[in-house]
Amino acid sequence: MSRPPLSYITRFFAAVLFLAGASACEESGQPAVPGASATAPVAGSATPAGSPTPVPPPPGPVRLNHIQVVGTHNSYHVEPAAAVLAMVGRYLPQLAASLQYTHLPLARQLEEQAIRSLELDVYADSAGGLYAQPAALRAAEPPGTPRPALLAPGFKVLHLPDVDFETTCLTFVACLSEIAAWSRAHPGHVPLVVLVEAKDDPIPDLFGLGLVTPLAIGVPELDALDGEVRSVFEPGHLITPDDVRGRRSTLEEAVLYDGWPEIAAVRGRVVLVLINGGDIRDAYRSGRPSLEGRAMFTFSSPGEPDAAFIKRDDASQQAAAIRDLVAAGYIVRTRADANTVQARTGDTAMRDSALASGAQVVSTDYPVADARWAGGYAVTLGNGLAARCNPVLAPVTCADAGLELGR
Repeated sequence: MSRPPLSYITRFFAAVLFLAGASACEESGQPAVPGASATAPVAGSATPAGSPTPVPPPPGPVRLNHIQVVGTHNSYHVEPAAAVLAMVGRYLPQLAASLQYTHLPLARQLEEQAIRSLELDVYADSAGGLYAQPAALRAAEPPGTPRPALLAPGFKVLHLPDVDFETTCLTFVACLSEIAAWSRAHPGHVPLVVLVEAKDDPIPDLFGLGLVTPLAIGVPELDALDGEVRSVFEPGHLITPDDVRGRRSTLEEAVLYDGWPEIAAVRGRVVLVLINGGDIRDAYRSGRPSLEGRAMFTFSSPGEPDAAFIKRDDASQQAAAIRDLVAAGYIVRTRADANTVQARTGDTAMRDSALASGAQVVSTDYPVADARWAGGYAVTLGNGLAARCNPVLAPVTCADAGLELGR
């Protein structure tokens, strides 16, 4: 086949870089915790304007928001093949560098690396086969063959279609099934937090290689996504928004005034969070402002009815805001590193700030050090811990050694 002009290739990968960067750097832009009344409303009352700042809980049982765990970012990810990485790097070295990390299969991360939060990117594929033969494989000599697991309908797991598509588990159901099997075999684990990003950003096919156009994600697709979650996990295996909301009129009221479930009551369970903002989040909560009947929580903003999980990814700049959110009762996810920068330089400032901030989920691309770079950068809780008492909010009754049973 004829090769496209280099300017087209450069423009294509520039579009990919823009999309990848926008996804990696997305921030909610919301203030930490707007001031409001500290008086708890009664069950069934309306959500107060803004977000209240309740008094921190007194000594008592350890709850889900009283701990801290390390998670992996893009937990399915496998570094692209050398030929693909070299092609990308020839024109966009920054993008190529950001793709240089590989994770163990999900169950091995949970078992061997004490990871307790995982992240999956999903693309809708209602007819099947949409992602079975990426452009990079079609253009190879000889061309790569379609992968059978990708021919069936259902959500597929990958980072960037046609470019960064290697993964340890090809479908959403396969990934969830691996997590569920490990969880059932280890019923004493602290709840696993599975972050899910539903992706539909198109990449312009500027040079005629037949690039995939992702299917748009709307309410029907999100209903199907919930269906896949429930096909893997029986009700008692999940922690859902309905479980946490209880008799409150909004989810936010429940987490700020009634608190999260006690760890002792939810060991061995899994909580899923849709991490999208914008139109996809709005579609997921359409007609369900507190996620009534939904399988997943959302990343939301203080003052919204569904506000329970909050994203503040730049701990180096947002540590004080994170501490305020944690103290108020939200569960916060932040990142210890991004785009392989910290691993290459050995800079631990963002990691250390993330761990000290009290964010309950600290995500990394490096649960173990990458031998290619000096400095030994990695993110762990130390001493083989899968969870530790939260440095901001843990009650006096919390003990690191007692959080997980069976380790």
